[in-house]
Amino acid sequence: MKVALGAAKGLAFLHNAKTQVIYRYFKTSNILLDSNYNTKLSDFGLARDGPTGDRSHVSTRVMGTYGYAAPEYLATGHLTAKSDIYSFGVVLLEMLSGRRAIDKNRSSGEHNLVDWAKPYLTNKRRIFRVLDTRLQGQYSLNRAQKAANLALQCLAAEPKLRPSMDEVVKALEQLKEPGDMRKSTQKERHVNARNPSSDEPTACQKPSASR
Repeated sequence: MKVALGAAKGLAFLHNAKTQVIYRYFKTSNILLDSNYNTKLSDFGLARDGPTGDRSHVSTRVMGTYGYAAPEYLATGHLTAKSDIYSFGVVLLEMLSGRRAIDKNRSSGEHNLVDWAKPYLTNKRRIFRVLDTRLQGQYSLNRAQKAANLALQCLAAEPKLRPSMDEVVKALEQLKEPGDMRKSTQKERHVNARNPSSDEPTACQKPSASR
């Protein structure tokens, strides 16, 4: 949960800024990790200032990566902080499942991660079908269920039903394991969230001086 929490804190910082910033393009490959697996967000090229005054949203041309964008943004071009929260839900689901947001190499009913996973997330007895089997033993079932439920809340079709980023941060803080820093390298290797633009699976990207 350390990577997810760090990313959530980054988005919360943007959303709570004096002039609110909507990331707009949040996806797994925009999360960078330092040598201690501290999270940094990258690629702010499509970020927009949030609505001001009595405006409820920002109207903009739809841009981003299919599979991560909120449905209301795709349908109307209306951008709000809740659009970022939907995208965060997709990324959290990638981390829990070890699957890409969009993966055409899977069977037709499993191309879209959100569409495939949602029915399982609503049933506590079926959540295990979504969880990456390589994470078995890494976290308690109770914590896994709570993380899956948080992802489901972020992915609510109705934007107003999604939590705020501050609420997401609070929920993730409560999910931290006492020994999160112990064996962190092994845990992050298992996260296996993938960059949809690449054929190679990548965990959240880690900058390297050799690049």
